[in-house]
Amino acid sequence: MSELGLPATGDGILPGHAIDALAAGGGIRIARPFDDDQVQPASLDLRLGPTAWRIRASFLPGPQETVADRLGRLALHQLDLTGGEVLETGCVYLVELEEALALPADIAASTNPKSSTGRLDVFTRVIADRARAFDIIPAGYAGKLYLEISPRTFPILVRQGSRLSQIRFRRGHALLDETELTALNVRERLVDTAAPDIAGAGIAVSVDLSGEGFGGLLGFRAKRHTGLIDVDKRAACEVEDYWEPLLTRGRRELVLDPDAFYILASKEAVRVPASHAAEMVPFDPLVGEFRVHYAGFFDPGFGDPAAGGRAGPHHGARAVLEVRSREVPFILEDGQIVGRLVYEKMLEHPRRLYGEGIGSNYQAQGLKLSKHFKPFKPWIRD
Repeated sequence: MSELGLPATGDGILPGHAIDALAAGGGIRIARPFDDDQVQPASLDLRLGPTAWRIRASFLPGPQETVADRLGRLALHQLDLTGGEVLETGCVYLVELEEALALPADIAASTNPKSSTGRLDVFTRVIADRARAFDIIPAGYAGKLYLEISPRTFPILVRQGSRLSQIRFRRGHALLDETELTALNVRERLVDTAAPDIAGAGIAVSVDLSGEGFGGLLGFRAKRHTGLIDVDKRAACEVEDYWEPLLTRGRRELVLDPDAFYILASKEAVRVPASHAAEMVPFDPLVGEFRVHYAGFFDPGFGDPAAGGRAGPHHGARAVLEVRSREVPFILEDGQIVGRLVYEKMLEHPRRLYGEGIGSNYQAQGLKLSKHFKPFKPWIRD
């Protein structure tokens, strides 16, 4: 074992208990203990610090500067988050996170919005000092972390301690190649299709526009000019105050309006076994005039019957797709491939799985909005 309590050798994603060990050994620097549910099976939620800045534009510091160096030139005004502040749509904010890093030389990290953040159309990216790319933390990094936040559709209320993003730690090369992914699918049946499309490092995920299984509901389109959403309050908002339900009309297609935001579901039910973690990545940036899935991390146990997922011939859970169209209308068709799931091996099996009594919000999900909304019961069409 290493001095941080990690296995001395091997590549893979750090499980929750290894994240705790990393923090205990000083690899994650925190001023106060983790929240009870902050450490997930293969990731750590990141907490907003007490101060936010409204900034003129998004930026990367580049190899010669820290974020603080650039902030002095770009900040418009400062916000105190200790009592809560509203972040408006169309604006860009920067918040120093409560967690800082002092990573070992063989541990790197990557970040992603939390599922609930993506489903609110809140665009977030983590920035490290001297970074040349968003959301990528190099091995051995020591320094602060900052979160760029840009609400696109709904204004949000945040405060110190709110959690909008998450981080994964990895040692070495963990990504499965096509041969390894094919073999894993044979053993574990990662999607509930007989002949899944596996290419490169990813397994295809397509969109479900049939309305079957959801009472004729295809998905939801976000409304404009809505009320505020408190990111820390669950089941506090009425669905139809914020969303327009989309119903099937016999045509298995949907015309995406320019610059509109949609919540849809995958046709496949997917599963992530305990030995692996997964991430949704874009299918092909040249395929269509839309972006799918802001929040891409899938933890071990997602959709697994052993951890509360759906059992039987259609085991697994649907992937909820956050879809934003671009400048022109685009026809999305039932069964169209919109993303790929890539799988990475775990350094060790997590001691707790996603959904296994840890308050996971989206285990065995279907077409589900974020946790901030009250349950929605669509009318059933004949």
